[in-house]
Amino acid sequence: MSYVVDFTDVSTVGLESSPVADALAGLRANEARYFKNKYDHVFTVEPASEAAETVEWVHRILREERDLVISSPALEATAFEVEGYRMAYVFYESGLSINVMYATDDAGKRAVGFKLSDGMEVPAELATRFKFARQRSKLAGTIRGSYFTIKNEY
Repeated sequence: MSYVVDFTDVSTVGLESSPVADALAGLRANEARYFKNKYDHVFTVEPASEAAETVEWVHRILREERDLVISSPALEATAFEVEGYRMAYVFYESGLSINVMYATDDAGKRAVGFKLSDGMEVPAELATRFKFARQRSKLAGTIRGSYFTIKNEY
């Protein structure tokens, strides 16, 4: 069942099993606010089991680009297109959020972003490979993030 993420009344719906559910809900709401304000897009997620194609696409990119496998279970995912970009988000039980920004034309940007919810440790599979910058968010507290550029076609 789909869930429209509300960034004015933050809810942990769908994220209850996460040990950092409140922070992860804030991170998800932060993304929803960004897409609403920048693109007038309503950020809607669904359980990972119902978004298996999106989760697999993200996991394939991680595997083929950086030989990465995320150990935490995926809770929710979403995929949509805005202004020439295919976007995908996967939210994990650990508090990790991974997004893929994939330009639909060959000249555009293509990248994978990682965001860590406030209060979670850096996952072991990412700790030695990426440095994380910090940013503050009213909805999510302190967000730590990193990214890499996608080199191949997906």
